[in-house]
Amino acid sequence: MPDVNPAPAIPHYDALVIGAGFSGLYQLLCLRDRLGLKVQVLEAGEGVGGTWYWNRYPGARCDSESHSYNFTFSKELFEEWEWSERYPEQPEIMRYLNHVADRFDLKRDIRFGTRVTGARYDEAANRWTVTTEAGERFSAQFLITAVGCLSTANVPKIPGLEDFAGQWVHTGQWPHEGVDFTGKRVGLIGTGSTGIQATPVIAAAAKHLTVFQRTANYSVPAHNAPLKPEFKQWVKANHATLREVMRSTPNGHPFVIADRSVWDVSDAEREALYEAAWAKGGLQFRATFRDLLVDKAANDTAAAFLKNKIREIVKDPATAATLADIDHPYAAKRPPIDSDYFDTFNRDNVTLVDVRAAPIERVTPDGLQTREASYPLDIIVFATGFDAMTGPLLKLNIEGRNGMPLAQAWEAGPRNYLGLQVAGFPNLFTITGPGSPSVLCNMPVAIEQHVEWITDCIAHLRAKGLARIETTEPAMAGWVAQVNDAAAATLLPEAHHSWYLGANVPGKPRVFMPYAGGMAHYRAICDEVAAKGYAGFALSD
Repeated sequence: MPDVNPAPAIPHYDALVIGAGFSGLYQLLCLRDRLGLKVQVLEAGEGVGGTWYWNRYPGARCDSESHSYNFTFSKELFEEWEWSERYPEQPEIMRYLNHVADRFDLKRDIRFGTRVTGARYDEAANRWTVTTEAGERFSAQFLITAVGCLSTANVPKIPGLEDFAGQWVHTGQWPHEGVDFTGKRVGLIGTGSTGIQATPVIAAAAKHLTVFQRTANYSVPAHNAPLKPEFKQWVKANHATLREVMRSTPNGHPFVIADRSVWDVSDAEREALYEAAWAKGGLQFRATFRDLLVDKAANDTAAAFLKNKIREIVKDPATAATLADIDHPYAAKRPPIDSDYFDTFNRDNVTLVDVRAAPIERVTPDGLQTREASYPLDIIVFATGFDAMTGPLLKLNIEGRNGMPLAQAWEAGPRNYLGLQVAGFPNLFTITGPGSPSVLCNMPVAIEQHVEWITDCIAHLRAKGLARIETTEPAMAGWVAQVNDAAAATLLPEAHHSWYLGANVPGKPRVFMPYAGGMAHYRAICDEVAAKGYAGFALSD
């Protein structure tokens, strides 16, 4: 007797894309509109935005200058959009991404509110089957992850958190209705980029803010301001030049690193150059000299300058000393920029607690307990960052050939080729995965390069009548060695508590994850691989 309730057919696509942020939107556009493929994007949120959909904490703002934090593939798109500020805030970035999605009619191929919980490769069928939280299933020849590098919140396992009587939130999972700090005693844990952005805004609203600092951090003022009309016009008129500069510089920003060494100038000249860079503000501070990230003695001059600035700004000597007690070279960790961060510690309603000296022991029903004192709190804000780069991919529960979990393949740390593919996982592409410049770069530049490379690769397969592509173990081993060599040529590994190394997540393998050889050099490597018929990959029908 036939089955009266046959299982519903699984919808099949040429490609499935997971995530609808910068990466997912552009990948959809390229595969659908340029190659004519049938594509479906699966997005956990209820709208586009990716990382920016979830990161809406107070002070959430981009640290790339607005005229560089956008797509450059379309001259018309570049010229028609106007940013309002030097560093765009989260709501403005969301407006931009919605504008892009609407302009190119992308939302019709995005399923919102669809969280992926599994993906499995079927070798016989050469198909990926993806499962969602709601039990839906989709299949595709190609699976492309566009899940972002900083999208899996890292909430530390502090004893007693479940007993806290107040409200606790993580900056990467901020409630869409917001959090009211008025008249509240707030504890903020973490002083990375996010904590540095959130601290001044929360302090202005809260009755009292206690900042719990484990790792002191450098920060350079953003000097954010509305963009002047003449600058907006200059940006529109120089699309091609800006695009070329961003594509040719190591970090993908719209400025060039000065071709001079710290040792080419006198002490007085060096101080004057640092002062000018401080006055200008932003990430360009690290472009003052070419050797800041490769020569520890050169870096020490920048570090000393920035620590002196902290001591000048912060009036209480003990607080200033704690804030300036920085244990890593400047820019060896992600270099934050800020709006009045250090000035905030001059407020009467702000206290700094050094939790390296007196670690947090537990959360109590009414606050936090360190080894030395109790702090009554109404709200706890975790600005403790993310399980970066690998976390968002491992959360998808991807299984490759013969059911091999990606988590098992990466047990000792991420291994892949060019940050794009993993052996044993055919037709799976990871946009800005570990082993690519990604987080060391202005992200839209890295994203455009990856998306365009993946698109060209799939176009090549189709033109040749080939059905699958998979990197090889030797190619991965060679690339992991190159990633390690590139990092070792810099001061980056000297930041032992960096999330670049996974050090912020207990039990995570200590591996330097991003490629530190520069975006322009990386682009040339990828182009050469493609030009050689995708050397390092096995292509088959």
